[in-house]
Amino acid sequence: MNDSSARRNPGRPSGGETQHLRLKLLVFAVLCALPLFGSISLWLQRVSVIPVAAYGIVSVLAFFLYWSDKRKARSDRWRTPENVLHAVELAGGWPGALVAQQVFRHKTRKVSFQLVFWIIVLMHQVFWIDQLFLGAHLFALF
Repeated sequence: MNDSSARRNPGRPSGGETQHLRLKLLVFAVLCALPLFGSISLWLQRVSVIPVAAYGIVSVLAFFLYWSDKRKARSDRWRTPENVLHAVELAGGWPGALVAQQVFRHKTRKVSFQLVFWIIVLMHQVFWIDQLFLGAHLFALF
């Protein structure tokens, strides 16, 4: 579908948009793989259900916080502090935050915010790499 057919069918994504969406979904799946695998492993080993619950519940909370903040931004009302958004991401809500950023197109262009967000995502990835493959020795040093 070329640009002119995309204009004629505004509800239907063009080929480039579809590829872009597929790439985003792939990145999301790859980023969620370690935390999901690690959390489910801990649950199945009867170690703890908290990581599975935290990622799910806190991601939903993050999604709704982003939604609320976007609505407040549009109506020029009191906003959710960025520290609150980052705290929720750190507590396990980064998957919900990532989805919300894309769905609502919110906080995607502010470089300082994105830097902190991606550091939080990286910290979660490193934590699960350590837990699953390094015997939890890396974080024992701290």
